[in-house]
Amino acid sequence: MTKKRKLILAICITLSVAILATSLYLFLHVLPEYKKQREWQLAVQQYYQNKVATYEQENKLYEDYEVDVAFLGDSLTDGYDLAQYYPQFKTVNRGIGGDTTFGLEQRLQVSAYDLKPKVVVMLIGANNFKTMFENYENIVKGLKTNLPDTKLVLLSLTSMSMNWGRNNELACFNNVKIKIIAEKYGCEYVDLFTPLFDFEANELRAEYTVDGGHFTAQGYEVLTQTITPVLETLLSKYPPQTKKSRSKQQKKQPLWKIPQRLFSFNQICLRAIQ
Repeated sequence: MTKKRKLILAICITLSVAILATSLYLFLHVLPEYKKQREWQLAVQQYYQNKVATYEQENKLYEDYEVDVAFLGDSLTDGYDLAQYYPQFKTVNRGIGGDTTFGLEQRLQVSAYDLKPKVVVMLIGANNFKTMFENYENIVKGLKTNLPDTKLVLLSLTSMSMNWGRNNELACFNNVKIKIIAEKYGCEYVDLFTPLFDFEANELRAEYTVDGGHFTAQGYEVLTQTITPVLETLLSKYPPQTKKSRSKQQKKQPLWKIPQRLFSFNQICLRAIQ
């Protein structure tokens, strides 16, 4: 066998081994990870749809401006036990774990417009820091246009720690933009970043978080203490004459007719990583 043929044979063998190794890597690592991510996406999508369907049914239970406060947001809102922290108000939770500004904008009709609460509190953007301002202002304009009698409270992004902590600087930058938008449209702005922040550790206080991004009961207590005075002021000034009855309001349905959520968002997270 000539040297040229030996060289060609060696190259072919090397390429074959490389192709086999790549195939094995794809089969053993990439494809399972892709499947896992796909299952996660489908689970989140199903959870989103279930929540929106539940909101549609819940809206039938309330007259216009019967609800004091509607909280809009992602998992930070979804995991917020409003009945426990705001027993003095009639509240509804319109948070969906994993949601972004884009998802929230798509569901505004069901989450807010059809409900017509006295006050809307919005905390959104943690799941799409870099793209949140592509439509954040559109959300605010939509709320102001479709709910002219509703007061709007914009919450800042919160401080974070652990893996989430790398976003703290961007969160501060985005909070400046949120405050500017709040001033532009006559909304209330509430800073949540500062009261949660540990200035010595330069991150979210450890006792306030379970994973660096989501809150413990203590963390939610800080949120409640920060938000409550604003709500009390807004609701104390709310004009009673703006309470209206719905022309299309159907008879209130019992709670047992509201579709139950198949999974909590935390259960979806656990299923996705198993």
